[in-house]
Amino acid sequence: MSINIFFYGLFMDINFLLKKGIHPIQSKKGYVIDYALTIGDRASLIPCKSERSYGILMTIDDNAVQNLYAETSVVDYIPEEVTVHTFTNETIKAICYNLPLKLITGTNPSYARELYRLSTTLDFPKDYSEKIRRIAETETDSQ
Repeated sequence: MSINIFFYGLFMDINFLLKKGIHPIQSKKGYVIDYALTIGDRASLIPCKSERSYGILMTIDDNAVQNLYAETSVVDYIPEEVTVHTFTNETIKAICYNLPLKLITGTNPSYARELYRLSTTLDFPKDYSEKIRRIAETETDSQ
């Protein structure tokens, strides 16, 4: 069985997924409303009114998703249903994995820099990519 999943962190990188043996059936750029991106050790979306977070909506085999989120670095992420608004004006229900607020800790400047690079490669809105760049710089400055 395949499911729609919304990726907003480094799992948006199709090459990363392919190396893991995950072959999305389809892939579309989109965003979720009322969620803000935060980066601790890894990325997570947190509920936040009037925010918008961008990512990639993919249709992937359910078993592949379960295996991906069984990995140690993301095992604490929990699935929740979100509504994704695609760049082609579709509204699609999807699963989005997020880290519970109480588990968001640390900083990871290299992750933030890589996510900034990926967001510009994916041609997300400039203000959104710049927000990620500022997170990367802030985390680098604080170390």
